[in-house]
Amino acid sequence: MTNHIHGKLLNVLATLALTVALPASALSQGAGLGAAGELVDPDVLRVCADPSNLPFSNQTGEGFENKLAEMVATKLGRKSVRYTWYPMVTGFVRNTLGANRCDVIMGFAQGDDLVQNTNPYYRSTYALVYKKGGGLDGVETIEDPKLVGKKIGVVGGTPPAANMAEAKLLKTAKAYPLMIDSRISPSMGEVMVKDLLDGAIDVAIIWGPMAGYYAHKANADLAVVPLVKEKTGSRMTYRITMGVRPSDQEWKRTLNKFIQENQGDINKLLLEYNVPLLDEQDNLITQ
Repeated sequence: MTNHIHGKLLNVLATLALTVALPASALSQGAGLGAAGELVDPDVLRVCADPSNLPFSNQTGEGFENKLAEMVATKLGRKSVRYTWYPMVTGFVRNTLGANRCDVIMGFAQGDDLVQNTNPYYRSTYALVYKKGGGLDGVETIEDPKLVGKKIGVVGGTPPAANMAEAKLLKTAKAYPLMIDSRISPSMGEVMVKDLLDGAIDVAIIWGPMAGYYAHKANADLAVVPLVKEKTGSRMTYRITMGVRPSDQEWKRTLNKFIQENQGDINKLLLEYNVPLLDEQDNLITQ
């Protein structure tokens, strides 16, 4: 989502390794037996999260996934939210959810088999970010001829990079790393928007939640254009779910019920962070 896709993102998640089997010492690690005998803490919402990955999460609770976790805890009657912090790199799932140190990943791309997905709670897309009035106004697709010869920032190994290769745009591209340790490096979304403002690149292609958040935070006249009109190549749009252990069927149903009953409030929260939200017809959700 992918995904939360995509920073957190979709292609990083696709590289993670999940240990499905629970360790024999699971109960000694702080979990109690929840509904249906599942190893989900019935009193505390135990969340697996990256300690420095805005707009998704950080240790001071500023991300929208932090706020969503608080909402879940309140609605489900949990006494508190407790985090297991681990950077979103190889081993994230194995060392958090798979090790039974926590019970839910707040953002995970639908269809990734590393975890069991809940129903999706938002749908977003990669987006173009460029300066308004800089000659790229009206560009809505990677195939647009106006992008030929431009310095395009893209995270290597992501779907937009594949589409750029098909459009023969990689020669002048600037590649950014797919995986970073957020404890020592800033978010790639933040870095790319800064490079755009400094003139190091002409346009950035960023996972939507990061694009909307950092473009707004930059307080500059930037266009954020969701990539919903690509006619060929890789898909740009992903549904984002919560991720739970494959064994936790009742927990998944509980979270699905929460999503269904609180979708309006979830949308409102995401829009406060300038996340490009899409319905199933690729129309922007604005309220």
